[in-house]
Amino acid sequence: MNRRYRYYDLIMVIFVTVLIVSNIASSAKIVDWGFSLFGVRMAYDAGTLLFPVSYIFGDILTEVYGYKGSRRVIWAGFLCLALSAVVFWVISILPGEATWNQYAGQKAFNAILGGMSSGGIVVASLLGYWSGEFSNSFTLAKMKLITKGRWLWTRTIGSTIVGELVDTIVFVGIASVFGVFPWSLFVTLVLTNYLFKCGVEAAMTPVTYLVVNGLKKREHEDYYDYETDFSPFKS
Repeated sequence: MNRRYRYYDLIMVIFVTVLIVSNIASSAKIVDWGFSLFGVRMAYDAGTLLFPVSYIFGDILTEVYGYKGSRRVIWAGFLCLALSAVVFWVISILPGEATWNQYAGQKAFNAILGGMSSGGIVVASLLGYWSGEFSNSFTLAKMKLITKGRWLWTRTIGSTIVGELVDTIVFVGIASVFGVFPWSLFVTLVLTNYLFKCGVEAAMTPVTYLVVNGLKKREHEDYYDYETDFSPFKS
């Protein structure tokens, strides 16, 4: 990562924005698809609509810039997500203005955005994101070496299957432990989140191909992690 890239910083900004917005949406609403699959109600937190895009960007970063480049962005996202949680916590403890208290009030704030600053959703989001993104990046980087750079679709979909599974189980599991989601919704949320996220990744494969190929040409980079230390804690 000693080289100067034209689009790396832009991708990082978009990645972090998608991450934070999706976490706010996750706290704000649970969406019901209106049908059941194998007896399980298809419902998911609203952040699921946008969160899979972060994995697409994670694939793009690892494929073009390598695991090291992706690792840096993952940590940037982790720190920004933690910062957003602190900001929402500070907002939650500040006194509300009289008019605001009449039409909204602290109870409404806590119900919709309180999850962004409460221990359960913050811990679940941070650990789910961290473990899922690093699993995704590691899997893609290793598969790139195994396939010798061929069959990009196998890497993007394969890494998503691993990363999203880790992310979804960790996120919903920890959130359920803290009481953010009831345990009665555990299977529903895990199944619907996982299927939806993997489906989005598969559907976006043509777009991923276009972006990856375009970036490789413009950045003159196609990194292979032959000598990479895959520890998440390396600089």
